[in-house]
Amino acid sequence: MALEMRETCERCTTAALPYDAPARICSYECTFCVPRAEAMEAVCPNCGGELTVRPRRAVPA
Repeated sequence: MALEMRETCERCTTAALPYDAPARICSYECTFCVPRAEAMEAVCPNCGGELTVRPRRAVPA
């Protein structure tokens, strides 16, 4: 089962997050840009879980 790589921040909805961009996710794959995650003190507002560094993937060809 692969991780869903969302392409926008769930909080600001305008931050583009391509596969190779830095982002933060929780265990439910809620996805946030780094500035928003830091502003939320690395706590997911949806589930209360920890936001951690999202692994990067190569951009699909």
